[in-house]
Amino acid sequence: MRRLISLLAISVLFINGSAQDPTSWRGPSRDGHYPETGLLKQWPAGGPQILWSFEDLGQGHSSAIVDQGKVYTTGMSNDKGYLFKFDLSGKLIYKKEYGPEFTESFYGTRGTPAIVGDKIYLLSGMGKLHCFYNETGDILWSKDLFKDFGGSNIQWGMNETPVIDGDIIYITPGGKKNNLVALNRHSGELVWSTPGTGELSAYCTPLLFEHNGRKMLATHFESNLVGFDAATGEMLWKQNQPNEWSVHPNTPIYHEGGIFYLSGYGQGGGMLELSPDGNSAKLLWTHKKMDSRMGAAVLVDGYIYGSGDSRVWSCLDWQTGEEKFTSKEIGIGVGIYADGMLYCYTQKGELALVQPDPSGFNVVSLTKVAKGSEQHWAHPVIYDGVLYVRHGKALVAYKVK
Repeated sequence: MRRLISLLAISVLFINGSAQDPTSWRGPSRDGHYPETGLLKQWPAGGPQILWSFEDLGQGHSSAIVDQGKVYTTGMSNDKGYLFKFDLSGKLIYKKEYGPEFTESFYGTRGTPAIVGDKIYLLSGMGKLHCFYNETGDILWSKDLFKDFGGSNIQWGMNETPVIDGDIIYITPGGKKNNLVALNRHSGELVWSTPGTGELSAYCTPLLFEHNGRKMLATHFESNLVGFDAATGEMLWKQNQPNEWSVHPNTPIYHEGGIFYLSGYGQGGGMLELSPDGNSAKLLWTHKKMDSRMGAAVLVDGYIYGSGDSRVWSCLDWQTGEEKFTSKEIGIGVGIYADGMLYCYTQKGELALVQPDPSGFNVVSLTKVAKGSEQHWAHPVIYDGVLYVRHGKALVAYKVK
């Protein structure tokens, strides 16, 4: 009866949900693809033109995100987290405090905001899920994933971008009872909860996808990649994927019934084939070399491009896992894709424009991100011909069109 009530409740929310599409981490499809056209195929000798920069974000690793002509990100100053909102010229609209942030190793903000219409959603490194009113930055409601849902913080702080579908928001407390939860995004009220594997969360933003008409979620916990029914929270399958530090920040990639997953520390990744109904998953192949800790990967024309702890960029065949090339031409890091080109941002601060080609790693243009401080970890974003790169305290807007 409880499951039937949950099904009915979430069905109503799906039907009556907002028609607006959420602005998500890693692009509209959460796969590193950005739907831009007319972008430069080669940059000027000194790199793309810097339109503006803001160098007072404080400490943090969260990406920028752009929605309805406004730019958002977060930063930490004096142990407090702040939500920043800019216009497209770089003018600061507001800076709003939302509470304590992570102050242990690799201190600063983590998760990237998600936005739908007049609401902004953000998970702090201390496990607080906040809903803000977009216009003013005021907090409308908050949930403590530890106190409210029995979760526990993890070694380097909670790091997840909330996943939104209609009026539902999905988040991972990592508790024994409330492993993954679905909430009403307007009120924060619980819609469903699942015990899942009972493992801690693992820095992963879940993948929401549709498989043969069925909405599903796939996300990493401490030692397993797990699939769920998005309407009920029922756990459908799991794939063992441990590593030394239980760090799995890379959102999986779904394509035509297959799920590619990867994580670092020598573990690498693999390909799962889902059954037609999505109730089970079969391991097709694994590959150890593409073992990114946090840089994710992108699928382009049947090939996967990414980097990893093995200190190389590599290309894998989606169908077979065959390695097409490896390259050490630039440092390892993050890759996104737009208008026929890869945009690679490395942990050395390199920013590269790369022609995707399974026959070799073709770096067309290369520059350096000089502004900012500390680690080069945030994922870049492209919006309306502008590439936004966050490096520690700095947000830089490059003209790439």
